[in-house]
Amino acid sequence: MPQTIHRGIKALIDEANAEIETLSAADAIEAAKSDDVVIVDIRDPREIEREGRIPGAFSCTRGMLEFWIDPASPYAKPIFQQEKKFIFHCAGGMRSALAAKTAQDMGLKPVAHMGGGFAAWRDAGGPVEKLEPKQPR
Repeated sequence: MPQTIHRGIKALIDEANAEIETLSAADAIEAAKSDDVVIVDIRDPREIEREGRIPGAFSCTRGMLEFWIDPASPYAKPIFQQEKKFIFHCAGGMRSALAAKTAQDMGLKPVAHMGGGFAAWRDAGGPVEKLEPKQPR
């Protein structure tokens, strides 16, 4: 029997976008120059390896976000305990909208997400760092 989804991904993303700050790629490129900003890359490591990354971005997969933000979590990361602005991005801007909303709902502030994600950053001429592929074990 199929499931009946009452709030689908489009509704969740629309709700998130209504409650969070969205930066253009050009604004994010400018903001990234500040020492008071942390760019948070929530893409999967395979995406980062394949596409490259924003130099200096902090990598946090979407699945660990809540655990790394919460200082009471055994997995808490010190970077999220800083007084900085956190700008989330993913590949195209959907996952980062949800991530920024979650972070904001948890109390992290200030937060924003980059509309259009990594693709928009790259297309706007933002710097991209290519990674060396990991060697198979």
